[in-house]
Amino acid sequence: MKPRYYFIDNLRWVTVALVLIYHVFYNFNAQGVFGGIGGFREHQWQDVICTALYPWFMTLMFILAGASSRYALQHRTVKEFRRERTRKLLVPSTLGLLLFGGVLGWLNITAGGGWEHMPAEMPFVVKYLIAVVSGTGPLWFIQDLYVFSLLLLVVRKVLDADKVEAWLGRLSVKGISFVLLGFFLLLGLLAQTQIDEVGTFDGLLNLYRPIYYFGVFLVGYYIFSSERIHDYLAARYLTFGILAVIWSVYFCVCNYGADYTSPAVLQSFSCNMYCWSMVLALFGLFKHRYDCTTPFSQYMTRSSYGLYIVHMTVCTASCLWLKSTALPVWLIYTLALIATFAGSVVLWEVLRRIPFVRWCLFGVKRPPQS
Repeated sequence: MKPRYYFIDNLRWVTVALVLIYHVFYNFNAQGVFGGIGGFREHQWQDVICTALYPWFMTLMFILAGASSRYALQHRTVKEFRRERTRKLLVPSTLGLLLFGGVLGWLNITAGGGWEHMPAEMPFVVKYLIAVVSGTGPLWFIQDLYVFSLLLLVVRKVLDADKVEAWLGRLSVKGISFVLLGFFLLLGLLAQTQIDEVGTFDGLLNLYRPIYYFGVFLVGYYIFSSERIHDYLAARYLTFGILAVIWSVYFCVCNYGADYTSPAVLQSFSCNMYCWSMVLALFGLFKHRYDCTTPFSQYMTRSSYGLYIVHMTVCTASCLWLKSTALPVWLIYTLALIATFAGSVVLWEVLRRIPFVRWCLFGVKRPPQS
């Protein structure tokens, strides 16, 4: 059995931490992005943090998920893999959503003033079901991931990952460079599946982006799971890091104040160049410097999935309350970040100790580790 890739564990939980940071700034954004609570003024320099994170961090999450699926299938049968993915992904995104999603949905509707437009005599059960749908929040990621995991079991019958890795192992450095250039071209092609929003259904398609994310998930499974790719990127992490910094500055300057989730932005050359260079730079950096483990990283590796699931409820509640205060803006952001991280850890630690809730929300059967 191959050794555990600690750098992938570390890259995953760091990306989840960035998701928590992103959602604090997203809640207060003033760039016309759907949802959130609203900004403090028409133009906010801090919104650039959302612009800097959005183009690549979920792409990286799906690539990591694809690579991790390859490693999981190396020591699990197809039946075991499918059963595990059903428990870890389908259960939280359905039963967990029904159990816990209504809280986030209620906060979302409250933030948008939606309750004011609903009949006062509407039964509570109906209101709660509406809140559940509105409370999907970050669970769209694991809903996508469950479908992709099932589709993967079909795709891998046609294209064997071990053969792809053997082919990558025979390539020269120049050949690997062309493979990664092909990944960039694929990103640009998949980005064109983003469609102009004309209704709720189109908006959901642009959130879930099934064709785009399934494409990068497969790239993670077949390409970024390869040790040959890991070693190539680790040796060149500085080069890709410099490239990523240059494109991040260019992209953020060009799109400051714009809706960074719009098709026009996500389909642009600069967006895909930025996303590509960041993914390569981070893979290389973490392989080169952070392929190790510590007690803290072990805790974050175990907890990042649970923190991802519960964080949006804590974040929205904190931001909604802080926005109603007269505190300085900088203090509101600071307290919201602290509350989101600390509150998510506390909520995760409490909920994972309740057997039925633990199974519904996180797909965890066993009691917590001591």
